Amino acid sequence: MASTPVINLRRGHAVRHNNGVCIITEMEHKTPPRMASYVQMSIRSISNGGVTNLRLTSNQSLDAVNLNKVDHEYSYKDSSGYHFIHPETYDDVIVDSQLVAGVKNYLMEGSKYILVFTDDTIAAIELPASMIMTVAEAPEGVRGDSANNMYKPAIMETGLTVNVPLFINTGEKISVKTEDGTYLGRA
Repeated sequence: MASTPVINLRRGHAVRHNNGVCIITEMEHKTPPRMASYVQMSIRSISNGGVTNLRLTSNQSLDAVNLNKVDHEYSYKDSSGYHFIHPETYDDVIVDSQLVAGVKNYLMEGSKYILVFTDDTIAAIELPASMIMTVAEAPEGVRGDSANNMYKPAIMETGLTVNVPLFINTGEKISVKTEDGTYLGRA
């Protein structure tokens, strides 16, 4: 465990805080006029999911924790949680619904995801930059309503709602940006 100056930490890094491991979710370095610079950050506890806001001076340090990223394939969900399979060892890793909450609308059976481990505990699930999804429900575009950049809400196979152009219909495959759930184009 190495003590790392806060100015060297970035979003996504793991740190030890209050005897627990936390992931940095937001971070901003601020230098107000005629004042000492400081770092404003939000960290999420791996154990309970709680978010803490910290304001630290630039010369303070936190204990960095190593992260181990491993590819896994999403298999299924049952009462015990979400099951991910290691592609080579076929080990079944069960992730509880609290950790999956932010990404569950992007989980598709058979798709690959990166599980982030720290201290042999799952810290996060990393999504690919974009995913190809099938449109499960899309209302018909109104004829004559073809002004530039007109969008309608469409529901994907996972339950995610994406604003798509009027010409997209049910059953089509589209590419969705996972960062913010926006439509990128037909797949």
